[in-house]
Amino acid sequence: MRTPWEGEAKVLDGKAVAAQIKDEIRERVATLRSQGVVPGLGTILVGEDPGSMTYVAGKHRDCAEVGIESIRIDLPETASEEEILAAVKQLNEDDACTGYIVQLPLPKGIDTNKILEAIDPAKDADGLHPTNLGRLVLRVSEPINSPLPCTPRAVIELITRNGIDLAGKDIVVVGRGTTVGRSIGLLLTRKDVNATVTLCHTGTQDLADKVSRADVVVAATGAAGIITADMVKPGAVVLDVGVSRVEVDGKSRLAGDVADGVDEVADYLSPNPGGVGPMTRALLLANVVESAEREAAKLES
Repeated sequence: MRTPWEGEAKVLDGKAVAAQIKDEIRERVATLRSQGVVPGLGTILVGEDPGSMTYVAGKHRDCAEVGIESIRIDLPETASEEEILAAVKQLNEDDACTGYIVQLPLPKGIDTNKILEAIDPAKDADGLHPTNLGRLVLRVSEPINSPLPCTPRAVIELITRNGIDLAGKDIVVVGRGTTVGRSIGLLLTRKDVNATVTLCHTGTQDLADKVSRADVVVAATGAAGIITADMVKPGAVVLDVGVSRVEVDGKSRLAGDVADGVDEVADYLSPNPGGVGPMTRALLLANVVESAEREAAKLES
């Protein structure tokens, strides 16, 4: 989807809302520091993949902006599974670390699931540990006192902070990846959101028909331009979460899942980049701070 667009769709500005969330986080961090609790974000980076290095560096810049401490563990590309697990154990046992991520992808030959499942669920900054997803499955109406999946939470926050009520809405999620598709329904169908969710994927028959019935479309496939204007119901809310690369004039460029022209049909549309991405980064910080707040509450009790 080109930006800026020419249609009348209102922008779901992730950068602006993320800045608001960071302001709120900065205040919460200051409160924690006044209580003697300092939130800390840890990262484990294996190898020197340029994209991963940029992503991790961005996380630590975000921390500096809001007063969260940074704990960085960088391992060589040749690191063994045992060495990576040792780094995970180190952060699990480090009281200065209130949340952390293992940057993916890991090198070939490493059991990624084994590494991720070794993370202390209380310090799971991405909110995708099986224990934390299991809590979402089991707790439909009770408060959730564990980290939440960042990108699904980002989608919901971006919508609701723009004054859009999701209760009773029909939502179509396109893409069944763990990061978004498989986990977002757990949040959207909680009683405090109360939406109805249809999950579409490569086995879905007549995708266009299902998308055309949706009040809200969350596109998270990584297939460039898969959501076209003729598929979208007039007045719908469309969030472009997927990222892929396409060749334009001989150059590789990032592309989202939403095609040009959707801006002329949708009522609200998130840009990509600049929509859900900045929100995801902000809500990862929120997970780190909320873990620190839970620890602070334990100390007081």
